[in-house]
Amino acid sequence: MNTTTAQTMVGTSGNGSALLLVLLLLPLIGGVVVSFFKDDQLAKAVALTVSIIELILVVPLWLSYQPSGARLQAVLSVDWIPAFGVHFSLGIDGISLVMIALIGVLTPIVIGGSWADKLPEGRGAAGFYSLLLIMQTGMVGVFAATDVFLFYVFFEAVLVPMYFLLGRFGGPRRQYAAMKFFLYSLLGGLIMLASVIGLYATSAELRGAGTLDWLTLTQVIKDAPTSTQIWLFLGFFVAFAIKAPLVPLHTWLPDATAEAPIGTGVLLVGVLDKIGTFGFLRYCLPLFPAASQNLAPLVLILSVAGILYGALLAAGQNDMKRLMAYISIAHFGFIGLGIFAFSTQSIAGSALYMVNHGLATGMLFLVVGMVIARGDSRLISDYGGLSKLTPLLAGLFLFAGLSALSLPGLNSFVSEFLVLVGSYPREPVYAILGAVGMILAALYVLWAYQRVFQGPVRGNALVGVAGGPGAATDPAKVSIKDLNVREKLVLAPLVVLIIFLGFYPAPVLDVLQPTVDATLQSVGLADPVGGN
Repeated sequence: MNTTTAQTMVGTSGNGSALLLVLLLLPLIGGVVVSFFKDDQLAKAVALTVSIIELILVVPLWLSYQPSGARLQAVLSVDWIPAFGVHFSLGIDGISLVMIALIGVLTPIVIGGSWADKLPEGRGAAGFYSLLLIMQTGMVGVFAATDVFLFYVFFEAVLVPMYFLLGRFGGPRRQYAAMKFFLYSLLGGLIMLASVIGLYATSAELRGAGTLDWLTLTQVIKDAPTSTQIWLFLGFFVAFAIKAPLVPLHTWLPDATAEAPIGTGVLLVGVLDKIGTFGFLRYCLPLFPAASQNLAPLVLILSVAGILYGALLAAGQNDMKRLMAYISIAHFGFIGLGIFAFSTQSIAGSALYMVNHGLATGMLFLVVGMVIARGDSRLISDYGGLSKLTPLLAGLFLFAGLSALSLPGLNSFVSEFLVLVGSYPREPVYAILGAVGMILAALYVLWAYQRVFQGPVRGNALVGVAGGPGAATDPAKVSIKDLNVREKLVLAPLVVLIIFLGFYPAPVLDVLQPTVDATLQSVGLADPVGGN
């Protein structure tokens, strides 16, 4: 890589790099400090304060980013393992920046939303909130790492706090769900490790010295034989497909989502799963362009299968938390479709969808948690007519559901529209099948809303076993209250962002677009729709 290319691809900034390092380390330090607290309220307050400071620090990082500037900005790099050319390297592009911003937004919302949660007996709040903050460090690290080995370290490290959040603070089958999540993710990570080693060896053959620097690899590995690229691609792809998750590697997600505490579930489907789709964009396409083109048909089939399969299974769910899992599986199919349709519109739509899905499904998950907290049941069949008791909660459930099904005017619509419009010129059949998934989304969201909130007040969760399943009763005699002030404050930022990005997504798209253009250019295909 010549000097001119390096200068255009890397933008060094002392303030930006220091800020990125602070964003990485602050939640870790906060998590360690919180873990020593004995007072639950103090642990919650300090965790919330740390997460709000983190969100505030994201603002100057966003404002300092120059979309027309270098490919990577706020770069920090120090030698870590010199013998293998490994560096502790951080940096951001447009996609990683918006994901770090999403983490900053969701973490304080999750902490506020979990404030009144009943933890399993013998589990203190300090442990729970400490793990949330430590996981935040891992997630920021994944999106900020620019050395492949450092990315792998964060990719694996983020499993640890999530495993304990599931295994110690989850539902009745939490140990099973945590172990399944851990084994799936660990298997994917080990397969990816083989490809990381292969990357180092291949780079050594091509340039005389091995490296795991991402920018250098984007210039070197594209010259490797297609067969080599395919094998290396597959190692990364399997790990990312498990994390995303794509069908048929998705089976861990419904169990994990069903048993996870509500706040943990929001971060799981809202951010952690995006590591997989981010990996497609950051590693699979730029590093292995020939393999990406050759294997795109396979990925498109899996993506569309996920859209339809996830939608159909979501429609048949009686467990509200498992419903959230299958909604996410369907949405991740859209993201995969957009990425591997290879157009600037479709890839931009997928990158935007990563943010919008986190907001829409995150809000829906929180509202589901509020329903469950009132009825002490996650079964849809245990509810009915809840809108008569909690009209505001019902309205916000419907609002979040409409965002999830991509109603025009709300944030997810822009994402799905860009994915389908951008995919159609190159992949018309898959785009049409994806559009069918949008129709099915209306079915599973509105049907769930109707069963839980409409009709007479009924169901064991509302009238008690003595009343009998489905028995109607006087709403005045059912002691269930509508949203309190804390819950309104938790949901309000998500409502604002969903509406704002539904009508005006330009601030996010402007940040994403240069990175999207560079990603498609690295694949070596012309944009079938002429770009934006």
